[in-house]
Amino acid sequence: MKLTPADIAFSWCVRERAAWTCEKCGRVYTPPTKALHCSHYIGRGNWSTRFEPLNAFAHCFGCHQLLGGDPHLFREWVIDRIGLDRYEIIIEKKENPMIGKQMRHEKKDIAKHYRDEHNKMLKKRANGETGRLEFVGY
Repeated sequence: MKLTPADIAFSWCVRERAAWTCEKCGRVYTPPTKALHCSHYIGRGNWSTRFEPLNAFAHCFGCHQLLGGDPHLFREWVIDRIGLDRYEIIIEKKENPMIGKQMRHEKKDIAKHYRDEHNKMLKKRANGETGRLEFVGY
């Protein structure tokens, strides 16, 4: 599946949010690297959740493979990580095709939004903030 500029900008935000650390095993990476992935619980093929921060996590290759290969394990991990209420938000969005239709038409705006969010995160890091940094979803 082809990566769009929006996918790339969103991925940078997800990995920066986690301070370039695998959210499952805790391994720390030095950016930039392709060894830490932006892992989607509901796959990127679903445009309704493709750019939803609650649906994306920073995972190393091994953890991404493990979770991606076992939907039950991934579901349990996600619920444990973000809580049942937020998990249900992802599922509701997944089932709303109108959100996906809107996202497909707004790819350029989405890319700009997440580039701006990433720049804000980098400024916080430059000012000494460590650990997890949240970002605003589109």
